[in-house]
Amino acid sequence: MPEHVSAFANWKPKHNPWAVALTVTLATFMEVLDTSIANVALPHIAGSVGASEDEATWVLTSYLVASAVILPISGWLATRFGRKRFYMACVMMFTFCSLLCGLAPTLPILILARVLQGLGGGGLAPSEQAILADTFPTEKRGQAFAVYGMAVVFAPAIGPTLGGWITDNFNWHWIFFINLPVGLLSLWLSNRMVEDPPHLIEQRKASKGLKVDFAGLGLVGIGVGLLEYTLDKGQEKDWFSDIGIRTTFATAIVLIILFVWWEWRHPDPIVDIRLLKNRNFGTAVFLQLILGMVLFGSTVLIPQYLQTLLGYTAQQAGMVLSPAGFVLMFMMMVAGRIVGKVDARALAAFGYFCTAIGVFNLTRLDLLTSFGAATEWRMLQVMALPFIFIPISTLNYVGVPLEKNNQISSLSNFARNIGGSAGTALLTTFIARTSQTHQQSLGAHAVQGSVAYMGYIDRITQLLVMRGLSVAQAGQAAVGEAYRELQLQSTMLSYKNAFVVLAAALFFLAPLPFIMRKPQPRELPSPEAAGH
Repeated sequence: MPEHVSAFANWKPKHNPWAVALTVTLATFMEVLDTSIANVALPHIAGSVGASEDEATWVLTSYLVASAVILPISGWLATRFGRKRFYMACVMMFTFCSLLCGLAPTLPILILARVLQGLGGGGLAPSEQAILADTFPTEKRGQAFAVYGMAVVFAPAIGPTLGGWITDNFNWHWIFFINLPVGLLSLWLSNRMVEDPPHLIEQRKASKGLKVDFAGLGLVGIGVGLLEYTLDKGQEKDWFSDIGIRTTFATAIVLIILFVWWEWRHPDPIVDIRLLKNRNFGTAVFLQLILGMVLFGSTVLIPQYLQTLLGYTAQQAGMVLSPAGFVLMFMMMVAGRIVGKVDARALAAFGYFCTAIGVFNLTRLDLLTSFGAATEWRMLQVMALPFIFIPISTLNYVGVPLEKNNQISSLSNFARNIGGSAGTALLTTFIARTSQTHQQSLGAHAVQGSVAYMGYIDRITQLLVMRGLSVAQAGQAAVGEAYRELQLQSTMLSYKNAFVVLAAALFFLAPLPFIMRKPQPRELPSPEAAGH
């Protein structure tokens, strides 16, 4: 092996690796917390800036679109300008724009600040994961990603509750202001602890004479932005019945296809699409995409079910989800310790299989489910997720040259986020459409000739007459109550169908990790790195 490649492989950070891990985890916690904390405050934000709740959803959508745009190109930016410099710029931008969000007097200014905040926040996760991959040897990456993963799952667990408390006791501005001290601390620690490894410094020097691929930047930025907008607003606008959604979707697909063709042929691509030819990474990207669909999708479905069908408040629904966050934190530690001792592929397969069982168990939800049962089933559903997240994050980097770590982390995060957006949009549409189908099916039995239906109407009528209504009024109210019950039952069945689909997808994915190559202890860079 060439001497400089060996030196790159044996490089160790100046500071304790765990201090570096905690430093980058701090910014992760801030960014993820801010994403979940803003959801609860939307009605208050709308009232404060004189906007409707529908207009206020742009506070969320603008952030998601901006972070989606920056994700696929963050690896290139980190390599081009230096990963530490890019990472600290993202922390600084996120923190400063949090201040702008808190001070925003009108909705347009708030949305603009959220776009800029999303550009900063979207670049954090890929840089952080690449830093961890370079800081820790192969056999310890699992534990490092476990610490990182704890922040990712703990922040959403407390976000809605903390956001509700801050909004009720202070005002919505403070959900953004609380980022300031955390951001400043993160900047100070990052400046002291984080450093660029030698291979990244050499790569940055080599890239200085290359021209910037402005065509690639434009194609990916506009294409991904339009795709994210389509996924976020599609169900609200009834998908392809709306000319705007048809236009944005068609334009996004054309631009993304052009982008893939352009980048595949470009000597210095913004996104190295050719990395997908690597067996481990190509498989991992697909698995991350589906994991995003299931993880984000189920996180949206459960509180929707509780609020729509069981009448829970947003805070009560958040309390059902919160204990699962603490279970995830504990299981992250367990998975982090195990992943270096067993075959990571087997661990991922086990995680998919157990998560499939946990999701299928959610089909037991009905209109009489108790708070305790819903909380327990949610905990069971997420318990095995660390056995997917940590092994896949570790296997991502097997057989890939060191200098491609930035690209690997940005593409895998992009796949998971797009999967989350697509999963949420598709599941919401699936529930709406299947609910109509179930309503028609059940409605076919709610006719005058049905003994069961007429018996139900008679019982409700008698109860209402006993409460003082006339027979005619009670009869009309009974029919209305029967229709309401029909809608509830139809919606409940559609949610059950959605959980079956998610469980089936996870079950069929369980064998796929074995396509990937098993990492060797202290695996050195692949031969491709010798040319750099």
